[in-house]
Amino acid sequence: MNARVLPFRKPNGLRLLDACCGAGGLSMGYYLAGYDIVGVDINPMPNYPFEFVQADAVDYVADHGSGFDLIHGSWPCQYFARVTAWRGNRQDHENLIPAGRQAMQSTGRPWVIENVPEASWCGALRPDYLLCGSQFGLNVRRHRAFETSWGGGGDLLPPCWHHKGLLAFEHKGERAYADAMGCTWMNKTEARQAVPPAYTQWIGQQFLTYEKEAAA
Repeated sequence: MNARVLPFRKPNGLRLLDACCGAGGLSMGYYLAGYDIVGVDINPMPNYPFEFVQADAVDYVADHGSGFDLIHGSWPCQYFARVTAWRGNRQDHENLIPAGRQAMQSTGRPWVIENVPEASWCGALRPDYLLCGSQFGLNVRRHRAFETSWGGGGDLLPPCWHHKGLLAFEHKGERAYADAMGCTWMNKTEARQAVPPAYTQWIGQQFLTYEKEAAA
């Protein structure tokens, strides 16, 4: 899919701010759930398919987040990821989850934080949702944890199914892995940090359900 030729979606009238948006994997999921998206990242993202602001994400959330209906933050995962312990030094990477969460909470708006499961193992992130590509019929194994301001709940998903042939990330098969995630508009380097859009399409729908129930 070309990044500028967006798939059909039914708008729900809500605006979402995606902090540390990268090339837009999770932004695309929220778009498919009907949200209007603005992404912010400290790095330029030429393939990002929605409105984009290059800025420090923590500062931007604190200064502008109150103008959105929902805020998502994919604060950098390198501090927690196991691969950092194998190939580098965690102390070379900053843990932005506390500062990011504080900035989100300061806005008074609902929020979602995404990170690797290791962030929940050490208590930095509450795993309200723990998602895998196999739960959505994707041929990828890519676990991610999500903490939400509403505390989870909602529709049930099937358990992970790590069947033979399920793709795990490896550099020699990066293009196939990116495409299997549904991140076809990204280049291989961008897709290394991406998360399947299916995850936030589902989470975006859970938030809509939560809002309806809270208003009832």
